Amino acid sequence: MKMVGWMNFKEEMMQKTERIEAALAAFLPREEGFQRTVIEAMNYSVTAGGKRLRPMLMEESAALFGEPDREALNCFMAALEMIHNYSLVHDDLPAMDNDEYRRGRKTTHVVYGEGMAVLAGDGLLNYAFETAARAFDGAATAEDYRRIAASLQILGAKAGIYGMIGGQCADLEAERADGDMTEELLLFIHEHKTAALIQAAMTIGATLAGAAQAEVARLEKCAYNIGVAFQIQDDVLDVTGSTEVLGKPVGSDEKNHKLTYVTLHGLEESKREVERLSEEAAGILASFPARNLFLEELVRQLIYRER
Repeated sequence: MKMVGWMNFKEEMMQKTERIEAALAAFLPREEGFQRTVIEAMNYSVTAGGKRLRPMLMEESAALFGEPDREALNCFMAALEMIHNYSLVHDDLPAMDNDEYRRGRKTTHVVYGEGMAVLAGDGLLNYAFETAARAFDGAATAEDYRRIAASLQILGAKAGIYGMIGGQCADLEAERADGDMTEELLLFIHEHKTAALIQAAMTIGATLAGAAQAEVARLEKCAYNIGVAFQIQDDVLDVTGSTEVLGKPVGSDEKNHKLTYVTLHGLEESKREVERLSEEAAGILASFPARNLFLEELVRQLIYRER
């Protein structure tokens, strides 16, 4: 995939990230009342940093089709980031991955205790839908209501048992299956655990901007490719990367006898599959009448990262 010649891509991304951060901060609950501790834990996890890629993908996907209601878009961008962060809080728990650090600081359960971390995750999930529903406050037409309702359905489906939670379930059980992982199961996990929230981001953005159903379906396929390519690239980096660049030990998949796309198909075939998926995703994005070069480069950067 050829790199888009944007000399100021990093600067543009920084500006967009700052705008998303400001929009997200406006929706965070106030730390007060008898429930103050759980709110502090919620805000602690959301403000831990990160690239804010999902809300950015939502905003840039919306730009392909027009100018959606800004407040409605902000509501859903914030909601999706809350859902992403709730999943990380729960992933880090001792009962799951048992991680003590994320994004360079102690994880929520280390700071606030396991019980409060569970509640913080629950709180973020519920508050995400409260936040998304606030989009109805600015609805003025029947079409506004239809777009917001459709976006809520997407958000619930992609975050739930037929989306991210379903992928987490399959991944958790696969870890206990002693080598029973198949390619079908591996791709199911990649699609649901990782691609689902990317699909939510891109299809909600398109829906809020008034995209036709067929256009939304094409973006859903694009987001599937992005998510799966991202995970296969993860497998590749575990073999080819360095600890200095990645910031974590390499070769852990092999040491843990973890079945990955690389162990199934080899390094070169895995690289070719990343290339195929990314080229197909790029083709979909380039096929819409309104090109978004920033979005195309963002996807390229996301897939072909070195860490």
